[in-house]
Amino acid sequence: MPTITALVHTENDARRLGRCLETLYACDEILIVDHNSSDDTIRIARQYGARIVSAAAPHALPVRTQWVLSLASRESITEGLAASLYECKSGSVPMKGNETFSFLLREENAAGWIEGTTAQTRLVPAGWNHWHQRLPINQESSHLLQGDILRFTFP
Repeated sequence: MPTITALVHTENDARRLGRCLETLYACDEILIVDHNSSDDTIRIARQYGARIVSAAAPHALPVRTQWVLSLASRESITEGLAASLYECKSGSVPMKGNETFSFLLREENAAGWIEGTTAQTRLVPAGWNHWHQRLPINQESSHLLQGDILRFTFP
C-alpha cells in the first residue's frame, strides 16, 4: 500500500497553518519545512503531529514514505482530493515508478473563487528531484486526479 507525506513549507504562518493541516488526514505523515518562523507556527505544527525540519532543498528532505504531496501553507485540500488520495493508497489508482499526479487549483480573491483550469503537479515519488523553489515542476504527463487544492489569499 503506497504511503504519502504531506510536505508544507512555512514561515510565520501561525494564522493559516491550522486550516491547511486539518485537511491532511489522508496523509501518513506531515513534514513541515520551517524557514525561521518567529511566531507560533512550530507550536501549531506540533499540535497536529507534524515533524519539523529546518529549511532544506526539497530533494534532500527526510521523507519516510513513498510519495510526497506538496502544498503551500496557505493551501488546503478538498474532501474530493482526500478521497483521491485514499484511492491511491488503496491501490485503486496505480502508483508506480516516476509517475506524477496533478490537481486543479482554486484560488480565492476579493470577488470569490477562481476555478482552476490548469493542473498542477503536486504528488510525486519520494526522492523527486525536479523542483521549482518549493513545489514540483509541472509535468505534462502528470495524471489528473479528482479533487482540488484551495489557495486562500486572505488570512
